[in-house]
Amino acid sequence: MAGHSKWANIKHKKAAQDSKRGKVFTKIIKELMVASKTGGSDPEANPRLRQAISTAKAANMPSDTISRNVQKGAGELEGVDYEELSYEGFGPDGVAIIMDVMTDNKNRTVAEIRHLMTKFGGNLGENGSVAWMFKKLGQVIIKTESTNEEKLFNDALEAGADDFNKDASFFLITSNPSLTAELAEDLVKKGYNVISSKIEMVPKNIVEISETESSKLLSLMDKLEEHDDVQNIASNFQLTSSSSAS
Repeated sequence: MAGHSKWANIKHKKAAQDSKRGKVFTKIIKELMVASKTGGSDPEANPRLRQAISTAKAANMPSDTISRNVQKGAGELEGVDYEELSYEGFGPDGVAIIMDVMTDNKNRTVAEIRHLMTKFGGNLGENGSVAWMFKKLGQVIIKTESTNEEKLFNDALEAGADDFNKDASFFLITSNPSLTAELAEDLVKKGYNVISSKIEMVPKNIVEISETESSKLLSLMDKLEEHDDVQNIASNFQLTSSSSAS
């Protein structure tokens, strides 16, 4: 489910997005607002905003919703003032967890995150305690349906992709984070069905967890992903079959 090999991570998040579209939109809206607040409302001069708009378009967010929240963030319309934070810690079995958070009440959010971590056998750590275990990568996801794999591979490489993976339903294309929005835009223009375009924290090494011992960990990941203030979450575990349990 939430095993965080590249593919398992993507499929888990995609399933969550499909079932919780409203929460996905809420998270994207926060990113649009903060990106325009910190770098201005012109996406050509603001790479972070350009990526946020690319993410919003991949999620089929209406253009007027995108525009309105960009204006709110830039102060052109009245809106909520969000603060950006990063929380790090360990889940059950020493699994590393890192979260990007946006909140209008830091004290409330940290108390809620700490409560969830403790409830499910983890603990909130200091900044820097697990960040070194991850690297940032741009990730673009495209549906395999009606997609010519060889043509997509060539088009993706030409547009700046670094890696290319496939499973039964999706192609996962990775790139330098600074090129992700441009990569997604180029592939959309060429007619591909881009369903996600994001910057992700990808673990450098994987911790294997037995499916039979993963209940608390999966519950914790689900609760953190459902939290309204958690924008992105990454961890470094991968589920293994029960036959490998000790």
